[in-house]
Amino acid sequence: MKRTVWAFIALALTLSCNGPSNTHDTPADPSAGSGSQSAESGAMRDAADSPDPDFDPETRLAELGIDLPEAATPVANYVNAVRSGNLIFLAGKGPKKADGTYITGQVGTDLTEEEGYEAARLTAINQLAVLKAELGNLDRVVRIVKVHGMVNAAPGFTNQPEVINGFSDLMVAVFGDRGKHARAAVGMGSLPRNISVEVEAVVEVRD
Repeated sequence: MKRTVWAFIALALTLSCNGPSNTHDTPADPSAGSGSQSAESGAMRDAADSPDPDFDPETRLAELGIDLPEAATPVANYVNAVRSGNLIFLAGKGPKKADGTYITGQVGTDLTEEEGYEAARLTAINQLAVLKAELGNLDRVVRIVKVHGMVNAAPGFTNQPEVINGFSDLMVAVFGDRGKHARAAVGMGSLPRNISVEVEAVVEVRD
């Protein structure tokens, strides 16, 4: 009797270990499909990096009636731009006019908000001139990533964002969605040479 019971238990254990294993689906290989996902990601990156044939920054500049000046020579111990990887860091520039002079004075006392806006727009043109000198063609710009705008502001003046819109609006007008960026717009007690606006930027580019 004991032998029969032990034989029955052994048989039951064997069936419980081996029997159900063939009733379950084989788990999917986690690496399956990774090749297609990789290819899809690569295609998305290529699409993001491809120039938009319907939006040419050089054409937009012509449509806006803007002729870029020569990139200004730095006035101290620095360079106009430094490239690291696919990013270009633009040194701060101000509202330099065609005659070589700058728009100066504090916004809120010497200049109105609207005049400050125009100073920021002129600063944008000067930064575009630097980009053009660095890249040869503005269509190599992938994205205006970050803008840091500084306004020579009178005490109590708080509309720095509206002033720096002069810079931001032109970036979007020239580059479309590629011109939309993160930004800071801050007031300063003074700026070098009493210029009204200074703006630096970070730009993503392609080869």
